[in-house]
Amino acid sequence: MKRAIKVLISGGGTGGHIFPAISIANAIKAESPDSEILFVGAENRMEMEKVPAAGYTIKGLPVSGFNRSNLLANVKVLWRLWKSLRMARRIVREFKPDVAVGVGGYASGPTLWAATRKGVPALIQEQNSYAGVTNKLLASKVKAICVAYEGMERFFPAEKITLTGNPVRQDLCDTSLSRAEACESFGLDPHKKVILLIGGSLGALTLNRAVVESLPEIAKSGVQLIWQCGKRFDEQAKQALEVAGNPVCVKQMPFIARMDLAYKAADLVISRAGASSISELCLLGKPAILVPSPNVAEDHQTKNAEALSSKGAAILVRDAEARQRLMPCALSMIHDEEALLSMSRAIASLAQRDSAARIADIIFDIADRK
Repeated sequence: MKRAIKVLISGGGTGGHIFPAISIANAIKAESPDSEILFVGAENRMEMEKVPAAGYTIKGLPVSGFNRSNLLANVKVLWRLWKSLRMARRIVREFKPDVAVGVGGYASGPTLWAATRKGVPALIQEQNSYAGVTNKLLASKVKAICVAYEGMERFFPAEKITLTGNPVRQDLCDTSLSRAEACESFGLDPHKKVILLIGGSLGALTLNRAVVESLPEIAKSGVQLIWQCGKRFDEQAKQALEVAGNPVCVKQMPFIARMDLAYKAADLVISRAGASSISELCLLGKPAILVPSPNVAEDHQTKNAEALSSKGAAILVRDAEARQRLMPCALSMIHDEEALLSMSRAIASLAQRDSAARIADIIFDIADRK
């Protein structure tokens, strides 16, 4: 058991930042139950709900992203950043962390800037194959950089980089579940093929429209679909299914609480190309069709998807082509056993295991060197 330390973890905005952060915190507590952990997030973002639900304390900053389409709106953004920097300095001064950790997202910039200015050693965790602006700006100030992809020397000092992969939700790795049990939990026939479509907790409009426009073909295909449509599209999805005669092969829901069951049931996954989703697919060895979101900074989801598709580990379908190509591609591919097996092997070979524990060990090492 390692000595107790105090760790400040900052970042969030999406599940892709929050779930790795919580996994790192859990790994620290597993090695040192008496360690203290404080999160810093952005006010009104999902970390303010998810982190307390995981049992940790979080403080919110008013920080927000820059508005690239309306430059005048950034006057308010700069004021929020100035206020966030002041608040972050106070948090660092009062909490006195041994190590500060940034996982990306609005809050990690002011928090790690304040921490390093006070001499607190810091670590950043970059989830994507294309580094975010905040992490690139912080790279010169931190002691260690944990990455999920090879070739990140083009963004960061090579001597600081450790390839750890992205931490994933621990419950996904439950090997006691059988596929039959998972299928039955969704009311599916375990003898038929299952496609899982996930667009994040808020859904993905392009993916949802692709499903709606292909409902007649899905109903006739003999394939089953678990469709997470997101909260914003729930009513539209239900109306579309009603018009299609409520096909029993489609199980639609706004949000999937038990992703372990959904992944276990799936023979093929359709997903956006966020870093956490890709890490989960790699760890579980799931064949996937990736549709990168075009609405993310530096188009990093496309670069994530290209990193897999270039190795035969996933199929890349562009967002602009998804309404025409996505479901025909999925319905064709799911019957190609050889292609599914090849893709499963390729994507599993890219998995980085025990990522959270490896990052926690680096955090303890940094604290000891301090």
